[in-house]
Amino acid sequence: MPNCSLGKCILFSLVFTICNFLTAQDSIPPSVDLDSIAIDTIVIRAVQDKIKIVPRGVNLYHPVISFNSTKPLLKPIKRFRVPSFWDNKNELGLSLSEVAFVNWNAGGDNSVSALGSMRFVRNYKFRYVQWNNDLVLRFGWNAQEGRKWRKTDDAIRLSSTFGYRQDTITNWYYSAKLNFNTQFADGFKYPNRDTPISRFMSPGYLFIGGGASYITEAGKFNLYISPFTHKSTYVLDQTLANKGAFGVKKALLDDDGNVIQEGENVFAELGFLITNKWETDLTKNVLMTHRISLYSDYLRSFGNVDVDWELNFKFTVNEYISATVGTHVIYDDDILFDEQKAADGTVIDPGEPRIQFKQTLGIGMAYSF
Repeated sequence: MPNCSLGKCILFSLVFTICNFLTAQDSIPPSVDLDSIAIDTIVIRAVQDKIKIVPRGVNLYHPVISFNSTKPLLKPIKRFRVPSFWDNKNELGLSLSEVAFVNWNAGGDNSVSALGSMRFVRNYKFRYVQWNNDLVLRFGWNAQEGRKWRKTDDAIRLSSTFGYRQDTITNWYYSAKLNFNTQFADGFKYPNRDTPISRFMSPGYLFIGGGASYITEAGKFNLYISPFTHKSTYVLDQTLANKGAFGVKKALLDDDGNVIQEGENVFAELGFLITNKWETDLTKNVLMTHRISLYSDYLRSFGNVDVDWELNFKFTVNEYISATVGTHVIYDDDILFDEQKAADGTVIDPGEPRIQFKQTLGIGMAYSF
């Protein structure tokens, strides 16, 4: 009997194992190929029920899909561009004035005057660094009946200021500044047109120095203070240099007036410089521009101040027409007037410095881009 029971148990175990092997599920499912047919999902939303009690001041809108207001794309899409930290400005101006007479009983001469100007501004500002560059070119002339044309304005002025500040809150910068001034054409003391009293780079002024600047966030106000500024006065025309024009050392002559040693072409100074530039809108169409430069030399005559001051008002009529009124005052101790000479050419009185004043008024066209 025990052997029979043991045989039954073994037989039952074999049958159970075979059945389990045939009917058991594998833990790793077989791979199935994905269906390549895409199934779109459509979402249908029911319209909300209307509000029966509408509070005052509430506007209800039913979302309706419509292409009635869709317009074709006429202009290309403006793609994203990396913002530039440069601020560029270009200004071109031309002012004209004309007077003509025909059988005019009171008399008068026909005349035409013109003044052309160009200004180019390139300013860079990013966090701690600010670099301002300004180039101004002006030339004016007048033609009157019965005489040759005369120059009325002539200027080349370049200014560059580099500043660095410690944080983005303060308006004070450690600054280095360069200024350069000269002119285009010869200048005369009319009616004398034979002997020029000034020429290109005669004079030419160059200022290089370092100091501190106070610049507002919009850049409309700029105050620069430099305790050490090198000023160079260039007189490249040797005839003017031999005369000692604009402060350079004049030529050494013998008793017969012959040149023994040529005059110097450069006059160098070291001094204190203060400049200020301010632009503000007095009214909607009136812009005031103020620029002043004060310089005093340490070595020769400290306390004597050279002044260069411009004050201009721009009246804007429209985008292309404007009027300008301006004044320019210059005082330089090295520029002398009314030199007196004896019959033999000996200088009796070298002259004295005087205040130079110029006033301008113009109506014309202006274009900015």
